[in-house]
Amino acid sequence: MGILERMMSKSEQKKVYKKLSKSSIIINLSVIFVIFIVLNTLINTGVLNRYYSTILVLILVAIIMSTSLNIGTGFLGQLILGHAGFMAIGAYTAALIGIALNDVIVNDFLFISRNLIIFIIAGSGAMFTASIAGLLVGTPALRLRGDYLGIMTLGFGEIVRVIITNLEITNGAQGLMGIPRLMTFPIAFWTTVIVVLIIYLFMSSRHGRAILSIREDEIASESVGINITKYKIMGFVLASLFGGLGGAVFAFQGGFLAPVSFGFIKSVEIFVIVVLGGMGSISGAIIAAIILTFLPELLREFDQYRLLLYSGLLVVTMLFRPQGLMGTKELDPKKQIRKVYRFIKKIIKKDINKGSDL
Repeated sequence: MGILERMMSKSEQKKVYKKLSKSSIIINLSVIFVIFIVLNTLINTGVLNRYYSTILVLILVAIIMSTSLNIGTGFLGQLILGHAGFMAIGAYTAALIGIALNDVIVNDFLFISRNLIIFIIAGSGAMFTASIAGLLVGTPALRLRGDYLGIMTLGFGEIVRVIITNLEITNGAQGLMGIPRLMTFPIAFWTTVIVVLIIYLFMSSRHGRAILSIREDEIASESVGINITKYKIMGFVLASLFGGLGGAVFAFQGGFLAPVSFGFIKSVEIFVIVVLGGMGSISGAIIAAIILTFLPELLREFDQYRLLLYSGLLVVTMLFRPQGLMGTKELDPKKQIRKVYRFIKKIIKKDINKGSDL
């Protein structure tokens, strides 16, 4: 027996693990705060110029879009190829609200900045309109599966792009200008953290487990009383809702929107991030979003080959790691702590055994 087993009973060991799980929450929060403080300090001191701060915000947009698509495609198991449509609806809704509020809200309110107030109002509008679109798409899509569902959602994305191109209020193909560039790194960062946290908590709840069971076997799920219709629509609405919020962040970052930004290629980019990271892994989507947003910036002179790059990555992933970078697993500090704990136990046990042999 090792020294820890000699010193502690099973109940005491469980208490240790419980403390370790609580400490993992503290570790998670600490890591998030450290990342924010470091990046925000680098931006404020000018070490990271506007170009790099823009890339950071675009990475955060990609994380929101990929984790939201992961709800419908990764966790629910539905093939959604028109996620850029929800992003476009959210982006244009937020932009129009932002333009209207820009001259109305001119001062901060108490400790809340003017930019944050406008973003909260515009972002809420973006989530509302995108979720309505998700409901309208998700309801008839209940009868479709696989490739047929993918074609339908692809058609939805193209319909949204064509409508935006021909609407006068969106300034058509010329693009919508005059959008206040109020998106700062702190707003984008904490918006992303909140979105990821909500998705993680939702998927850890009984509703999330029901969605996962539908992905594995619809017939078996229905036989045990899970409402398939309810959870499929819920998955579509949540995916579209957060997709709309990602569009709002994107709109206020650039200050200009064009229909071409939300075409088929954008939907493919988001889909590839989910596949590369792992269908059903939030951590994988975050890692893949960072890689696939930063990589094109390094290869900017080959921008015309971006779609070829994504296609190649998708093929290579399917050949050598079809489950993606993370598969369905998550980066869990609690498990890492337990591994360290067990490793220390083994070392101590070996030392005790060597000492007894002597």
